[in-house]
Amino acid sequence: MAKRLGSQTIILDKQPVILSGAGIVGKKEGDGPLSRYFDDVVDDEYAGEKTFEAAESRILRDTFIKALEKSGKSSTDINIILSGDLLNQCTAASYAFRDVDTPYLGLFGACSTMSESLAIASMLIDGGSVDYAVCAASSHFCSAERQFRYPLEFGSQRTPTSQWTVTGAGAVILGKEGQGPKITCITPGKIIDEGIKDSNNMGAAMSPAAYDTIRSHLIDTGRSVDDFDMILTGDLGSFGSTMLRDLLNRSNIDLKNKHKDCGMIIFDLEKQGVGCGGSGCGCSAVVLSTYILNLFMQGAIKRLLFIATGALLSPTRIQQGETIPGIAHAVLIEA
Repeated sequence: MAKRLGSQTIILDKQPVILSGAGIVGKKEGDGPLSRYFDDVVDDEYAGEKTFEAAESRILRDTFIKALEKSGKSSTDINIILSGDLLNQCTAASYAFRDVDTPYLGLFGACSTMSESLAIASMLIDGGSVDYAVCAASSHFCSAERQFRYPLEFGSQRTPTSQWTVTGAGAVILGKEGQGPKITCITPGKIIDEGIKDSNNMGAAMSPAAYDTIRSHLIDTGRSVDDFDMILTGDLGSFGSTMLRDLLNRSNIDLKNKHKDCGMIIFDLEKQGVGCGGSGCGCSAVVLSTYILNLFMQGAIKRLLFIATGALLSPTRIQQGETIPGIAHAVLIEA
């Protein structure tokens, strides 16, 4: 059975296996540096549907089907689906899986949802409640802009610290046995709020939470940065990544060349006009489910600390003058 290590890390006895992963993205993401790793690129931002919201559900559902195909499993083999998105009431996921005859848990962790789903599914498998689980998350640039900022028709000017919400979905199949990298421990994060009020600066709001979770994981496990092949944050972007390094340096933790950020590697920041990089639930989900799993398959990495980060804001509370709480959950994946 799982056991607690230190203040908040959980060691998994029956380590879940990542059997497969899949990722589908939009055209802008398909034009980026990771294009060859994605399973499909949808050129039409409506994905053949009538609305952006329906398009996001379609992309998430298709990603789920692709991940199943690659795992050799069918939907009847899956005991539970854990998924979420950025839309109100997690409607992208709810509508994506409404016709799938499998138990479903809808999750909201903002852009940290992928690591949250992996953490919860891992504990369910370790505890013997579940044999196979699907962990998935999605986002869509157009649906997120409409909900959190302004409709596209408004043509608002983006600030230098803003990030571009990724259109895409990522999904992995977790199993109690099989071939693939394993999830060996998890460090659920705490809500950290340092008083950031700028909703166009998600990196500043999320980096303190990433700092707190990484520091807690290192203290709990007694490991150092050198013990990892890569420390992968969710979508801090360039501004938030710089803040993270500065915060860790104050605690005498040097990330060296180990750190990468999904929001910075999914786009070409100089050529694609995405501000500080990518964001959204789909950002870390699709990078992990495609590019990172490929690195494991090639033997390029053997131990990855994956920390998806989320800004737990709502447009209503921001308009009321509230600050932006951040969250970050860490999942240790080992070959």
